Amino acid sequence: MIAAAAPSQTEVYRALALEPDIDWSRVTILHMDEYVGLPQEAPQRFGHWLRAHLVNAVEPARFHEIGSELGVSDAIARYAALLEEGPIDLVCLGIGVNGHIAFNDPPHADIQDPEFLRLIRLDEVSRIQQVDDGCFATLSDVPTQAITLTIPALMRGGHLVCSVPGVRKAEAVRALVEEPIGALWPCTVLRRHPSCEVHVDRDAAGLLPLGL
Repeated sequence: MIAAAAPSQTEVYRALALEPDIDWSRVTILHMDEYVGLPQEAPQRFGHWLRAHLVNAVEPARFHEIGSELGVSDAIARYAALLEEGPIDLVCLGIGVNGHIAFNDPPHADIQDPEFLRLIRLDEVSRIQQVDDGCFATLSDVPTQAITLTIPALMRGGHLVCSVPGVRKAEAVRALVEEPIGALWPCTVLRRHPSCEVHVDRDAAGLLPLGL
């Protein structure tokens, strides 16, 4: 399982933790992105968020964090090897206000990236979103770089569950449905996946055509 660390996933993980028939002792959890440059103890690290909202509640067999303390190149190589170990059965993800999935930001997202992970420079819109989500006090506090799973790495998942709540995501949800598949709206690539379900609330669906 690959799990996003974002407020959009809070209700998803709460529901999963309450499911009585999941044998978490057979589940390995990985996550899809992590900041570069934050101290190990920083509460904003996505690994810490996932422990608080999912891992500690379900106690999976294994949880592998992305950590760059020993160097970005080593972190990418180690995590790529973990992804190669077995099939990815489930990906829980969201969509950013600019249409990113993981931290594959427009307009430079590579929907055919040959690698599983990349060191990227965060788009300013994505950094502002972290402030708006209450994760950081100011834009200057948000790191400018992160390690992210690439789009092809996410698309390897057998089943994708995409949760996209809130009015700030309405334009991205509209784009997901209406825009051409490409790097300007990276989320549009989800339309190519054979088993992807997208869950939106009324606010996020506000710009969709009536009756869709």
